[in-house]
Parts: sequence; structure tokens; C-alpha cells
Amino acid sequence: MGNDRDNGDEKADKVMQVKNQTPTGLSTELKIIPQWAWVLAPIGFIGMQFVFNVAVARQADAPPAWARVLLGLLTGIVLGTFLLFIGYVNRDSKRRGMSPVLWTCVAVLIPNALGIILYFVLRQPLRSACPQCGNAVQIGFNFCPQCNCKLSPNCPQCQHAVGVNDVYCPYCGTSIRSQPAANSGVLRG
Repeated sequence: MGNDRDNGDEKADKVMQVKNQTPTGLSTELKIIPQWAWVLAPIGFIGMQFVFNVAVARQADAPPAWARVLLGLLTGIVLGTFLLFIGYVNRDSKRRGMSPVLWTCVAVLIPNALGIILYFVLRQPLRSACPQCGNAVQIGFNFCPQCNCKLSPNCPQCQHAVGVNDVYCPYCGTSIRSQPAANSGVLRG
């Protein structure tokens, strides 16, 4: 009986660990989209419904009602999604240390959503904060350019970056654990 309870506690611990981890993926990225984009997207969607079901319907050579509804839905979804992408590019470029005005203009002005595709191809990697001074540091830096804090472990012999849990350097075989202070102040992520 006590063994079953231990298994239940282990399962509960695993569930708690999953809930305590920081969320990643689509839900985190959707939170980046600013409020103005969430307001403009439904306005654009409703506007397309008006255009196709009211304005186009009054024309003499208007498509049938089912086609107007379908065209209104499709163009509304495309316009709403486009506006959400514009908002995402605006906020994401700012958090990556890029010019939000420039990239928003590129995303809006280059036709056929090629500006948005260009942004995703050329965007910079995310930055993290230095644990010592709080300066924004690019991922992959070994030292903070502001305060010289060691951010990631490296081999004392060949200076290649190594993993936090590595015992030996995968490049030259040097023992990494021989230095007790080698991993202090190291960013994990």
C-alpha cells in the first residue's frame, strides 16, 4: 500500500515540475502580440465582412451570396492574421534588440507578406540578462561585454565552449572538474 502511495507522489511531483516550468511555445509567443494588434485584427475581419456582404453585394455583377460569404471569411482571416503578425514583428524585434519601427515598416510595406518572411529569416537571436549587471547579452557569449562576468563554461585548455555537466572537454579531453570555481556565475538556458 505504501508503495502505491510513493508512485502517486512521484507522479504528483512530475506534474508539479511541469507546471512550475516556464511556458514555451505558441502560448508564450502569442502573449508578445500587443493589445492594439488584437483590437485591429477583429476590426479588419469585420471590415472584410462588410465589404463583401454589403458593398460588393450592391454591384450589378456581384458574385452569388455563398461566394461573397466565403470571400469575406477568407480575406477577413488573412487580414486579421496579417495584422497580428505586424504586431508580433513590432514587439519581437524590440525584445531582440532590433529596430521595431524599421521592421514594422518592412513587414507592412513589402507586399505579399514577404516583409514578414524576411523578418523571420533575418531576426537576431533572443538576448538574456547578465546575472551580475543585468545587461542584455546575446546567446552564445562567453563573457558579458559590460562587466566581464563569465556566462558559460569553457575548456581551460582549448577554450571551446563545454556543457555545464561535462566532466571532460569533448574537443581535447582535458578534465573540466579540476577547477572548482569554473561553473560559478554561469547562465543556464
